[in-house]
Amino acid sequence: MKMAIRVFMLLVFIMCTSRPISSLYEDQVGLADWHQQYIGKVKHAVFHTQKAGRKRVIVSTEENVVASLDLRHGEIFWRHVLGPKDVIDQLDIALGKYVITLSSGGSVIRAWGLPDGQMVWESRLQGSRPSRSLLVIPKNLKVDKESIMFVYGNGYIHAIANTDGEVIWKKDLASEGFEVHQLIYSDGSDALYAVGLIDSSWVGVYQLKIKNGAVLAHEKLLFPGGFSGDLILVSNDKAVTMDASGTNLVVIRLRNGQIYFHPTPITEFILDFSGVGIILPSKMPQMFILRTETSATFFKVVNEDELRVVEKLDLASTISDSIPLSEGDDACAVIQQDDDKIILTVKSNNNDWTSNLAVEKIQMDHQRGQVQKVFLNSYVRTDMSNGFRVLIIMEDHSLLLLQQGEVVWSREDGLASIIDVKVSELPIEKDGVTVTKVEHGLLERLKWHLLKVKGSLMIATPDDLATIQKTRVSSSDKTKMTRERNGFRKLLIVLTRAGKLVALHTGDGRIVWSLLLNSHWRSKTCEIPRFFSLHQWQDPHHHALDENPSMLVIGRCGDNLNSAGVLSIVDAYRGKELDHIGPVHSIFQVIPLPFTDSLERRLHLLLDANQQAHLYPRTVESLGIFQQELGNMYWYSVDRDESILRGHGLKKTCLVEVPDNFCFDARNVWTIVLPSDTEKIIATATRSPNEVVHTQAKVTSEHDVMYKHISKNLLFLATVTPKAEQPIGSVTPDASSLTVYVIETVSGRILHRVTHPGSQGPVHAIFSENWVVYHFFNLKAHRYEIAVVEIYDQARAENKDMLKLVLGAHNLTSPVTAYSRLEVSMKSQSYFFTHSVKAMVVTQTIKGITSRQVLVGTIGDQVLALDKRFLDPRRTVNPTQAEKEEGIIPLTDSLPIISQSYVTHDLKVEGLRDIVTFPAKLESTTLVFAYGIDLFFARLAPSKTYDSLTEEFNYALLLITILALVVGIFVTWIWSEKEELQDKWR
Repeated sequence: MKMAIRVFMLLVFIMCTSRPISSLYEDQVGLADWHQQYIGKVKHAVFHTQKAGRKRVIVSTEENVVASLDLRHGEIFWRHVLGPKDVIDQLDIALGKYVITLSSGGSVIRAWGLPDGQMVWESRLQGSRPSRSLLVIPKNLKVDKESIMFVYGNGYIHAIANTDGEVIWKKDLASEGFEVHQLIYSDGSDALYAVGLIDSSWVGVYQLKIKNGAVLAHEKLLFPGGFSGDLILVSNDKAVTMDASGTNLVVIRLRNGQIYFHPTPITEFILDFSGVGIILPSKMPQMFILRTETSATFFKVVNEDELRVVEKLDLASTISDSIPLSEGDDACAVIQQDDDKIILTVKSNNNDWTSNLAVEKIQMDHQRGQVQKVFLNSYVRTDMSNGFRVLIIMEDHSLLLLQQGEVVWSREDGLASIIDVKVSELPIEKDGVTVTKVEHGLLERLKWHLLKVKGSLMIATPDDLATIQKTRVSSSDKTKMTRERNGFRKLLIVLTRAGKLVALHTGDGRIVWSLLLNSHWRSKTCEIPRFFSLHQWQDPHHHALDENPSMLVIGRCGDNLNSAGVLSIVDAYRGKELDHIGPVHSIFQVIPLPFTDSLERRLHLLLDANQQAHLYPRTVESLGIFQQELGNMYWYSVDRDESILRGHGLKKTCLVEVPDNFCFDARNVWTIVLPSDTEKIIATATRSPNEVVHTQAKVTSEHDVMYKHISKNLLFLATVTPKAEQPIGSVTPDASSLTVYVIETVSGRILHRVTHPGSQGPVHAIFSENWVVYHFFNLKAHRYEIAVVEIYDQARAENKDMLKLVLGAHNLTSPVTAYSRLEVSMKSQSYFFTHSVKAMVVTQTIKGITSRQVLVGTIGDQVLALDKRFLDPRRTVNPTQAEKEEGIIPLTDSLPIISQSYVTHDLKVEGLRDIVTFPAKLESTTLVFAYGIDLFFARLAPSKTYDSLTEEFNYALLLITILALVVGIFVTWIWSEKEELQDKWR
């Protein structure tokens, strides 16, 4: 008895102290999500191909990533993402075991372990002024038994120990107006030479002692007219640069502490030369490359300071730095492109550039564009001859390794710089299905269900479990290129910074098609196309079987906002350009309109820099549709520099020399001028135009009806005091405040204004239905906060009788104008929040019935899902029983962080920039796509999957239940028959 009581008490204790948790099985990760890792556009690469250890290449990228890649397959061994302002300037390997990175303008130098990428040491280098960054790592140089390297940055030359990063000595040269261009060290020498310019007219040379940095000698010489560009070393005692006019090559010779100049006109070598030449940065012994408007010319320096042309190539050529092969012999790679082929030539620097060590032709996808950078590496073949591998960076930012005339591997690292995302439906399945396919499908489905039953009953073999996992992840239904009833299969159309359009399948993240728009548009009229915006152009619903959806891609011919605009229309299924328009007027803002023509093409309004509106598509039908709604067209503009908001409408057609019926002049409707000395605009947010609201009424626990103020014309605006624009910690609470507004953008009325004293940005905000959620930093509390504001319509306060609403006594369909007197009430609340935020977005579902979640991109590059119930301003410390039944959670000062609420699980979306959500056809499910340097996609069910069976549904229990019911029915029938027979005999 006592033992039973003890066991009972132990069970009670375990039940009281245990907490229910939710989790995923290991084999469930990847069923409804995928994660892809990238590094970005490579700018530095160093090969490490020693016999000991795995062959790899160390790279740094424009996304501030340093990574180690497997030379065999291109996979990532390790990588580190530095801060957005910590730009990597130089990269090299020291002592064969440390990866050295110099970043932040020469201010930070780090050493990483070559095998595993662990940081070994980090040093902060102080300086007097910004300058270029240089890194020199001698192979066999020691000072007091310590291997050292030389770093130039912020005007200082530093000698740094390789093993621990200690600064042995430093020398300030910037105070004398000297800008170092090159550091020169010769093996076995006891001096370091710094060569540079003073005021772009003087060439200066400093000779520094290796041990302590003392100046051994200093010379300078004036060149009349001055220089332009950088000094390019061709040997340890010679450099080449351009004069200030850009028409003369100047050879600078250093000998016995003296400086000599030898200028030569470019026209002596290039008879048709005009314009200005540029010397390309390269490392080629006794050689350099001059790029002009028509060609790239290779020069060799002979007889001390004479120049000789060794080869002349067209502009489509790309050249690598030289690499040593043997004593006195060097090689470099030259790549030329011919349509869909690239020609790789490895040239020897000996014999006046006439010897080719290798010539290979490789087939290349023309959608990758031009080759932009080349890195050459050599290896010794079994016959002791030299073989070569080449790493190339393409125009679309992809990375490829070439070897023996083939592409060994490729990486689509352009996807690390996505700037816009849209979603498109997949095609409807048109073809019929044969009886053989149906029978095969049924057989496969029966086998799959049998495997799942064996897994549920825990009688599956290891091979069965492996088959289950493989089938789940790579299900044919998941990766088919047709629509399905749940709406999970879609196409993600993404636009990258390189101007490439890529379609990703949501099933597994694979690339369906790609189109490099920059190469299509590059011409004399549009030399530098820059695409920046992506919009839905045609989305056929009634003609889904006959028409393909298409996307509108908008760009500019340059980086200036006043540059001419270009438009491209692309088939969303095939990735083919259907039409292109431009160059046209400048494009300052794009407004998709809620109207379509008979071909289901969406109307768009494009605003230029002169505040003129241009209608697209330019057809008579679209013009007729637009003119019917001309009086209802309003938009707003924000001038952050002047702290001014303006509301705009449309006049009649533009007054221009050439009549244009599709151009309309804008008119100012209202203006809000904020005091620029006390308020600076830092953030805005509006509702998504595609958001679906299920109901405008909200029934409270007291059976009261509150009407949401739903309007697509509301704007959230956040301002701070000028001092609060600085980073967190640089301003005191008394000198900082945050003010937020809710503004009606048609009439310019301010519906709500609240000030948070002692707070500052950065502010991230989302606007959904009738509520706004925004995130900021509270300086007084030294914590982040999330605030919520809900807007309710008081004009319908009398419409609370549910019986009258059912009987139609109230007319809620009467027209509403933005100029009518608005009676709104606000409810607000703020909470402490643990994380800094990179992005915020709200979930969307097909009908808007499912509870919404706020998805937060944290500073740790993960995506956290917050239930909207936690952000209810009606929360109280002690909610009533009725409020609890309504779902109101007791008030706390902080928002809870539940580990199971991380959508990304334990993964990171490195360099997270934005999160996009879009609905599936199942009301319970929303699709989430987060992108930065990495990509992450997942299906999310904020209110659980109440309208479908999940993958972990217990089929075994269902089967056992059905069998038990069948057996029970059969036994009961037999028993009843026997009872009836016995009753008859009685």
